[in-house]
Amino acid sequence: MERIGIVDVGGGFRGIYAAGVLDYCMEQGVHFDVGIGVSAGSANLVTYAAGQRGRNYVFYTEYGMRKEYAGMGNFLRKGSFIDLDYVYGTLTNAGGEYPLDFAAVRNNPMELLVVATEAETGRCKYFTKDDIRLDDCSVCKASSAIPTVCKPYVIDGVPYFDGALADPVPVQKAFDMGCDRVVVLLTKPKDLVRLPGNDPRLARGIQKKYPLAAEKMRHRADLYNESVALAKQHAAQGKALIVAPDDTCGVSTLTRDPEKLKQLYHKGYADGRLITEFLATHP
Repeated sequence: MERIGIVDVGGGFRGIYAAGVLDYCMEQGVHFDVGIGVSAGSANLVTYAAGQRGRNYVFYTEYGMRKEYAGMGNFLRKGSFIDLDYVYGTLTNAGGEYPLDFAAVRNNPMELLVVATEAETGRCKYFTKDDIRLDDCSVCKASSAIPTVCKPYVIDGVPYFDGALADPVPVQKAFDMGCDRVVVLLTKPKDLVRLPGNDPRLARGIQKKYPLAAEKMRHRADLYNESVALAKQHAAQGKALIVAPDDTCGVSTLTRDPEKLKQLYHKGYADGRLITEFLATHP
């Protein structure tokens, strides 16, 4: 039996593109044997595992506009621009505005990994579904803690940063887990070479306390480009499908423009058909 994996690389609010792809998959009854999520991609895949179509869309386009979700007020009060506890706790827990169906996540046969980076060592940490419990989505908080933008998120005494520092496009991890074919969801055009951008500045912000994570941050763009190149090699062999927007509709990591976000979501939803076509063929 063929084993199919899916990787969602996240990308802050650009993650709404992948949310659109996954909503299409839920609507079409597309299932995966392995799911690996990075940063916002972890939240996308946890909701996919729960079978809650449309849930991520509400988080990006409605809740994401709130000052409680993201803003300088959060940064001044709590040291994090994005309040991860509000997103993955207040809104997500039982009694929240849009609770996650934790039981459905647990019962979904898909193996689920959430990628984070150990702040003190720079090593990659792959959390599993066993680390997600009722009203405890801490692993998504750890996976989404962008250095400087957010404080590291602590789980069992260990501080974690965004998973993109250590494994931004975990396509190799999916094959290591026994996948025969892998779908890779990018949130930037697949031929776009990632540049360091703000990474050196963000690295400086954590250099003193977390020098090894800072080193990872400085080389994140290189690792991303290498991983996408690897995914393209697998795609050329028919073992991978890269699903990526041809244009980001003006959405960057922290863009909070509802109209632009909706455009990017619908682009992702339309591109979801590429997955059904890919799975219908045999290598």
